[in-house]
Amino acid sequence: MEYANRIHRFGYWKDSAIQIHGEAVWSMTVMFLGMYSYVRGKKEEPIDYQKYHLPCDQTDDGGFYQPYSDTPTDNEPVALGMHMNLIASAKHYIYIDTPYLILPDAMMQALIRAAKSGVDVRIMTPHIPDKIFVFQITRGHYERLVENGVKIYEYTPGFNHAKNFVTDDRLAIVGSANTDYRSYFLHFENGILMCRTPQIAEVRDDFLTSVEKSHLVTLKEVKNQMPIVAFSGQSSICLFRWYRRVDMEKYGLVLEGGGVSRSLYGRCACMAE
Repeated sequence: MEYANRIHRFGYWKDSAIQIHGEAVWSMTVMFLGMYSYVRGKKEEPIDYQKYHLPCDQTDDGGFYQPYSDTPTDNEPVALGMHMNLIASAKHYIYIDTPYLILPDAMMQALIRAAKSGVDVRIMTPHIPDKIFVFQITRGHYERLVENGVKIYEYTPGFNHAKNFVTDDRLAIVGSANTDYRSYFLHFENGILMCRTPQIAEVRDDFLTSVEKSHLVTLKEVKNQMPIVAFSGQSSICLFRWYRRVDMEKYGLVLEGGGVSRSLYGRCACMAE
């Protein structure tokens, strides 16, 4: 109910979604059916994909839409790669919406490099958390980013659940992946990469409008955080290594050589929070 703001457990719930038309819909259908087939297991009858390949009108607004998906069942962190590519391609600005900021070190370094090279790097997180412990880990990542020129805003009306990247009025992603380890390595995720489409300006404008309602985190604030908050951010990688094993075993997934394989059919790994 909070997703639709019918109740306000965490203040105003800010989120985003995208509707697509045309042949790109088939890509999203194939991704869903692939995940659904995996969840159903090998004992079920194979799905007839073509049954769901419906005719559609061709659309062209001058831009490109590239659907993508990510799965914990291989060694390819697609969602992380998509996010890293947008950071690396930014020349003027990159704005990021995320509910959870628990970054792999490679992404932390990429954001810092971008900020130091003159890119306007801004990240928007919630001000009212849905999970207190995760919120403390998120805040534990602030100091290193802020002291290296990254601007972090907390969305004061409530909880920012959007997962958007937008850069240079040229590229944008609207998807399901958070900037955290669970999304990058444990979840089934998907998104739409857009290039030179009209919606890119909408994603940018939504971020800038939200900035006006948000609190800019200062270096003084993060320096004055309780030690446990800073420790939470620094220790999140070690915690994740343990948590990844526990979470995979919980959902019938076991580690094998750095990847994962299915140990029990009929169970579903976590979807995005």
